[in-house]
Amino acid sequence: MEGAEIGSLMICISTAGVLLYSSASPIQSLALSSGTSAALMGTAVASATYVIIRSPFGRRSGAHLNPAVTLSFLWLGRIRHWDAAAYITSHFVGGAAGVLVARELFGTRLSEKSVQYLVTVPGVYGEGVAFLAELILSALFMGIVLFAANHRFLTRFSPLFVALVTVVYYAACPSISGFSVNPARSFASALFASIWRGIWIYLLAPCLGMLMASRIYVAVMGRNGVYCAKVFHDLRSTCPFPCRFDRLVAGSPARY
Repeated sequence: MEGAEIGSLMICISTAGVLLYSSASPIQSLALSSGTSAALMGTAVASATYVIIRSPFGRRSGAHLNPAVTLSFLWLGRIRHWDAAAYITSHFVGGAAGVLVARELFGTRLSEKSVQYLVTVPGVYGEGVAFLAELILSALFMGIVLFAANHRFLTRFSPLFVALVTVVYYAACPSISGFSVNPARSFASALFASIWRGIWIYLLAPCLGMLMASRIYVAVMGRNGVYCAKVFHDLRSTCPFPCRFDRLVAGSPARY
């Protein structure tokens, strides 16, 4: 399920990229500014992410879609080691499979210079700034996920918060780091584009940023304040994790 989810996300990212940036796209006649294109790209990716999280697959698997998210929940003790290894493997394999499908659908339009498989590379300010941006954005992302998903009232809105954050990130950071916060997403694009410049940033910064946010959350709320590893928990889908979400709903503290 996790592999299919991130594969679907990569197809959506590729589709939006071809529509917005390919020289063969009819949208080019609108002469959109770079900021408008980035905002539209963010809206498309955010909409796809929202649908995936709320889908039956997303509800069942927890909709991590991201190895850094899985690693954070592993550190928080909310996913078993074997499951974490399987999730992370699925993210990388599923992401690559999604780009492969997109290549079959769009052909050279996906590989042309203006699109280049939507590869993420450091922007005009260099690798240091790109690393810092990815680190901060990843920390903010995970912080929002943890706060929303573990709050009795806000948990129902966690997919919406993830979508809104995605739009803001895409609009604010295309010229800084290309926006990734997801090692599997960047790896999949780099694999097909054969562009590996700064790949260490996109493999390392999201993991460090999200682990940093997890550590801060635990320092403030305690480990008992993390009830489950699902990004969106609705109690109607089977949970594969060491879960205490029923205690959050009941309003009592989670205990190990």
